Amino acid sequence: MKVYERLSQAFKAEGTTNVFGMMGDGNMYWQYANNKNGIIMHEVRHEGVGMGMADGWARATRNPGVCTATCGPGTTQLATAFVTAARASSPLVAFCGEYPVSDDEYTQALDQSAFAHGCEAAFVRMGTAEDADEAVRKAFYIARTQSRPVLLSVPMDLQQKEWDDDEPYKPSTSIIPKRVVTPNASAIEQAADMLSKAKRPVIVVGRGAMWSGAGDEVRALAARTGALIATTLQAKNWLVDDEYHIGISGTYATKTAIGLLSDSDVVVAVGASLNRYTTHEGLLYPEAQFIHIDPKAHVMLSRGKGADHYVQSDGKAGVAALNAELTKRNFKQMGRRTGEVKEKLANAWEDRADYKIEEGTLDPRPLCLALDDLVPTDINLFVGSGHTAGFTNILFRKSRPIVMPGHFFGCIGQMMPAAVGAVIGSGMKPAILMDGDASTMMHIGDFDTMVRYNVPLLIYCMNNQCLGAEYYKLEAHNMKVDTSCIPTADLGAVARAFGGRGALCRTVDEVKKATAEWLAKPGPMIIDVRVSRSVVTLPYRRVHYGEDV
Repeated sequence: MKVYERLSQAFKAEGTTNVFGMMGDGNMYWQYANNKNGIIMHEVRHEGVGMGMADGWARATRNPGVCTATCGPGTTQLATAFVTAARASSPLVAFCGEYPVSDDEYTQALDQSAFAHGCEAAFVRMGTAEDADEAVRKAFYIARTQSRPVLLSVPMDLQQKEWDDDEPYKPSTSIIPKRVVTPNASAIEQAADMLSKAKRPVIVVGRGAMWSGAGDEVRALAARTGALIATTLQAKNWLVDDEYHIGISGTYATKTAIGLLSDSDVVVAVGASLNRYTTHEGLLYPEAQFIHIDPKAHVMLSRGKGADHYVQSDGKAGVAALNAELTKRNFKQMGRRTGEVKEKLANAWEDRADYKIEEGTLDPRPLCLALDDLVPTDINLFVGSGHTAGFTNILFRKSRPIVMPGHFFGCIGQMMPAAVGAVIGSGMKPAILMDGDASTMMHIGDFDTMVRYNVPLLIYCMNNQCLGAEYYKLEAHNMKVDTSCIPTADLGAVARAFGGRGALCRTVDEVKKATAEWLAKPGPMIIDVRVSRSVVTLPYRRVHYGEDV
């Protein structure tokens, strides 16, 4: 067999079932072999979209996503999505062709090692034909154990060499030990000492807590200690069924949440990085002590601080051990779980700020509330970045199998690809994406990809026909806002031209009608919702206008 055929066999043995990307002369023979081996190829219109889809797949399944691009310019198209995946700690492998080792003057030659490192990704190169197994195994090993993207660079001419070894491929999973990081007993005792003295505790859970399956343990600890439950942005709406769930901690917190969280005396962070956004630039917990539970050896908090007490442990194991220690001490208190706090939380998501809505547009706040009620909770939710995220990250409150916000790397346009990959990874479960007009337009060409593969994703384009983040910053500085205004076509009509479904809506009732049509038969669709520019999100009011109303 040829080396490219062995490479395909190796990917399949690593568990690869789907690949996202674009064919070129640096990867076409590998893709041909993949097709023979039953690996499904999702051909995209832009290589970066393929990387974004692999990223979404990885985030949804917690298994390595796989994308591909040809050498040189095909690989450089991956840049923004590569960095986004790195910041998201997504395990994925990018199979990238490389120029022939025998031709240093090849037109598409590129130092792909330097490129990968510049994109904050790991790099593995197949240096000889005999290294095929080792290179694939190493790439997947790094992706799995370090939870990061890896660029696997494979020279074109080496792929054409003969492969004579008939030994079965040994996947990376066969050499990765399966173990759970359990906490040190004395570390748990010290954490229990701190928590038993707390009067106003809060538990902040992140993706690490979700991934470890710590939900029941967190609920039990909160009930025992009287703690409120908050989440990071990436764990949005997890455990929301708890009556003392306060929402997101940090930038996307409600005014009520900020008031309650600012008064906390002990914060127990479980699988949460407590970065600058979760702590609202380090200002949210001014008097609190921090107990940090995480499987990493150590995690630095925002502003270069460390937790008052760090417990290295898997989230579920750490919280269970802390529960057991407090139970042994017969410790239980009401803490913050009172009728007064419950009453405050009942009205926490009301936004009373009054704005004049321009004719032909709608207020995005009642839109979000209406959609959260209308769309069944078995339908997954994806949220993009930019100004519109300030509405959706706060106002969508229902628990769903997957709730995936964006905001990694602070770039727009990345959630449509990620959402498509996640939908495919979830077995084509229907989903909705809330995003802005600039984000939607950035990869509108790959709506064609959604149509070709009949991806059941409904995109709500909250269209204020401007670059929202820049518009409000300019306005806050009394500068001319027109420079940030960019009109768009009817994106519903654009979606129909691609062969999908679409609608242009200017009222909440029109959006409801279009949504009902999609719910009756989920498929690729864009609803272009014309929203008012006058309504400013709560986070932007705080950051740019100094308001919190």
